[in-house]
Amino acid sequence: MSKIPVKPASRPEGVGLLGRIRLFRQDMFASQPSKLYHAWMAVTRTPFFSSYLINQPNLVNLVLKDRPEDFPKSPVIHDTLRELLGNSVFVTNGETWKMQRRIIDPAFEGGRIKDAFPAMRAAGLAALDRLGDGGEVEMEFETSYLTADVIFRTLFSIPIGDETAAKVFQAFRDYQRSQPLWNLPGLLQMPRWFPRFRSGKSKEAARKIRGLLQVLVLARQSDIALGAAPDDLATKIMTARDPETGRGFDVEEMIDQVAIFFLAGHETSASALSWALYLLAFDQDVQQQLASEVADLDMKNIQFSQLSKLPFTRAVFRETLRLYPPVPMMVRETMHKEPLRDRIAKKGSMIILSPWHLHRHERLWDRPDEFDPDRWQTENGKACQRKAYIPFSAGPRVCPGAGFGMAEGVLLLAMLVQKYRFEIVKEPVPVAYLTVRAKNGILLRLVPR
Repeated sequence: MSKIPVKPASRPEGVGLLGRIRLFRQDMFASQPSKLYHAWMAVTRTPFFSSYLINQPNLVNLVLKDRPEDFPKSPVIHDTLRELLGNSVFVTNGETWKMQRRIIDPAFEGGRIKDAFPAMRAAGLAALDRLGDGGEVEMEFETSYLTADVIFRTLFSIPIGDETAAKVFQAFRDYQRSQPLWNLPGLLQMPRWFPRFRSGKSKEAARKIRGLLQVLVLARQSDIALGAAPDDLATKIMTARDPETGRGFDVEEMIDQVAIFFLAGHETSASALSWALYLLAFDQDVQQQLASEVADLDMKNIQFSQLSKLPFTRAVFRETLRLYPPVPMMVRETMHKEPLRDRIAKKGSMIILSPWHLHRHERLWDRPDEFDPDRWQTENGKACQRKAYIPFSAGPRVCPGAGFGMAEGVLLLAMLVQKYRFEIVKEPVPVAYLTVRAKNGILLRLVPR
């Protein structure tokens, strides 16, 4: 089996702070020095902030698993996304976050994923109908449309063709391309009164999205009161109560949560799926092996239990999440002085956890820049999966939809590859928007099998 080198671009050495900031604004990945793929920790100190990018597995565990309350979410993310996400579970900390997770988590338990599976399958079949005879296709748009369809069907029991759902999807596309992963003043830890210079386009798109989501939430609230609501994720979460306090989400809080479900459940899945199809197009041997595994499945009637019989498809999706983690960096901050290797991080320092660097780390992974789904059967792959693989984060703040996302990714990949052979038309360049996307999209040729 051929192995595909996919080494990311790195910043030329010797670029100063201002040059690095300029590069960061243009392309976060190209601004990263190559040594970050080898270093256990990298420290940046400026007059504005101190940051610690950590790749050492025991330090990653310290922040995410051992003492997560001492390393809360940084306000950088909240400052960047608050117009869209409000006080959703993605940005909160402390008791508020704990209460939110107690309400949300039961909706994503194993049996609930099985309940949502028919909606995933229906969205996949609709996508196959839309793609028809194939041809040259910009896959990022198609996977975004597909995964948005999954979210609307599983959350609100409506397809993407529904008028309100279609408007949310379009508004989110406007938001996604106008909103960087982080705002620069927040990243530089400027005072909260310092202007954040958010684009008018992103603010307007966020307002439009939240207004449309309010329509859906209020309609569902009415259906619940009448006893006529479908038993989907929205109903489960809106009727759930915190077992400790007895309270549930009010309308505004539910809009916050639906906004992050849509962001996390459609944007991240679309990123992973489009990169998976690119990698399969790059390595036709791997693509053929996956196609052989799924060839005999009846996709119109595939069941959740059959996903366990697709180990190679799962390995391909897992390897995609390693090379192109949808959320490339996560930011925490220190609540106290913290010893980190041979340094002392001051209170309020920024801690950067980077799946992008950790998943490609030269001192951890064998052949880290190569696409190799078989690595997960090796001793190195198994060890790194335990200690250096965090596409969904880890610890108490692991994504509640991680199991949902894996099931969705395996199913949709199987459905698409069974029907089409994928070929590269133009090499994509990864950049960081809200998630890891391609600079000018991912253009592939789809040839019916």
